[in-house]
Amino acid sequence: MPPRLVLASRSPRRKQLLEMTGWPFDVQESQADETIAPGTPPEEAVQMLARRKVEAVMPSIPDAYILGADTMVVYGDRFLGKPHTAEEAFDILRLLSGRTHDVWTGVAIATPNGEVVSFAEKTAVTFWELSEEEIAAYIATGEPMDKAGAYGIQGQAALFVKRIEGDYFNVVGLPLSRTVRELRRFGWPPSGA
Repeated sequence: MPPRLVLASRSPRRKQLLEMTGWPFDVQESQADETIAPGTPPEEAVQMLARRKVEAVMPSIPDAYILGADTMVVYGDRFLGKPHTAEEAFDILRLLSGRTHDVWTGVAIATPNGEVVSFAEKTAVTFWELSEEEIAAYIATGEPMDKAGAYGIQGQAALFVKRIEGDYFNVVGLPLSRTVRELRRFGWPPSGA
């Protein structure tokens, strides 16, 4: 029986993106520690978190290809995580208004022989100037509350985006085309899958 592909993520957005490949895969949520040391560069931080997610799932699924990812929104030297309150979401969106920020996604892949590789992708996103009314109306939808940087580019926040430089799907949560190429490089899908 050929090895399975397992997505180590509870993100519905990553699941939807991986479904675009047409490949069969399973989902197993990772319970990895998601804390990082202050001052860790974003490129290292997202890869470290993606690797932790994969490594947390590896013992329970031997002989599988395991894919993990982590996305961070970064403005200057600030990591902008998921907001805990509407006020925090408002502050984040006001900070991003009229400015360019970076979205980093780290991807880790474990192969059936236990090798773990990782990479990071960066996309620069520029927002239009946002009025307080626009921000408040967006927060009222509830959409920002489970998303890094308090917005989902694939949802109503698409209206805020003036320009992106890089992979759009990276901002959604998985740089799909590079991920597919990396998986192929490491032998997925195996013949017969």
